[in-house]
Amino acid sequence: QGIKRYGFHGLSYHFVMDTLLERSATARGRTLMAHLGNGASLCAARGGRSVATTMGFSALDGLMMGTRSGALDPGVLLYLMEQGWGHDAIQKLLYKQSGLLGVSGESADMRTLRASSSDAARFATDLFAHRVVREVGALSACIGGLDVLAFSGGIGENDALLRAQVCQKLAYLGVRVDEVRNQSSDHQGARPIHAA
Repeated sequence: QGIKRYGFHGLSYHFVMDTLLERSATARGRTLMAHLGNGASLCAARGGRSVATTMGFSALDGLMMGTRSGALDPGVLLYLMEQGWGHDAIQKLLYKQSGLLGVSGESADMRTLRASSSDAARFATDLFAHRVVREVGALSACIGGLDVLAFSGGIGENDALLRAQVCQKLAYLGVRVDEVRNQSSDHQGARPIHAA
């Protein structure tokens, strides 16, 4: 049917990879880039070239996002159709009413959810971090480990708590974060946050 895995955020990853290669020879090794924002994805590279991504045919695949579902059991769609849901309603649900917004019931904006005291907001942010960690595990297996982890996108660049949550769970891969660097890196552009 001409359906192919396409992938998105290519320009972001191209820029991030070039920046990493300019700053560190280590980036020629096993590099994982996390573009985390209203749209979210991961890209694993080796030798500066993409090897695997969480992206697919549409902008829905992979990580959960601000309003998009991310990877979803196709059986959910069959179930919704059996319940009488039509194409337009399913499309609206998957693209506009899922992700952080759908899980929290409050907002697609991580800043708003961080400021909220609700259990649903906390669950949504924790689930977002969990999905990142889960996919990093899969992609790091594709490249045989991890030498560099880079965060980009609005959430990746500006949410120190998310970076800490993710990196703490990735300690088994050798990831270590300097707390002070991590806290002070928000809004500062490309800066290292790793421990010595």
